[in-house]
Amino acid sequence: MKSNYLISNKWKIPGWILLCTGLIVGVFLIASEFESDILKIKVLSIYNDDAMFSDNSGFFKVVENSILDEIIAIAIIIGGLLVGFSKEKVEDEFIYKLRKDSLVWAIIFNYIVLMFSIVFIYGFTFFDVLVYNMFTPLLFFIIRFNFLKVRSSQ
Repeated sequence: MKSNYLISNKWKIPGWILLCTGLIVGVFLIASEFESDILKIKVLSIYNDDAMFSDNSGFFKVVENSILDEIIAIAIIIGGLLVGFSKEKVEDEFIYKLRKDSLVWAIIFNYIVLMFSIVFIYGFTFFDVLVYNMFTPLLFFIIRFNFLKVRSSQ
């Protein structure tokens, strides 16, 4: 089975390392409400609205920011993409069907969770839900695909 969108199987282990490291550090930072000046550098911001009457508000500004959370988010996304879209050792029609069904299931399940959140979660907590929602389709896909793969091998 030839799938043009899949990458080599050798990227699966680095993907798992990035994904797991990003998730562990991210959950730790969220759970501990850790605020740090670690990796605080000047970065280009497409739009900055830190303060209402600040001189630094507007488009294309250089701001000082800790990039730790951005690095963690990118690690989770890249790791998830590497894990989710790396070929299996045996990539046949059955694996292709599992992959497709898992992707469809993940998108539907993700939007059901999002609709539930829209109805029952409000304020800044809803903004947190939207931030986490960047990662959930990929995570739901990886969990579902690997669950079906393990279940089918038994």
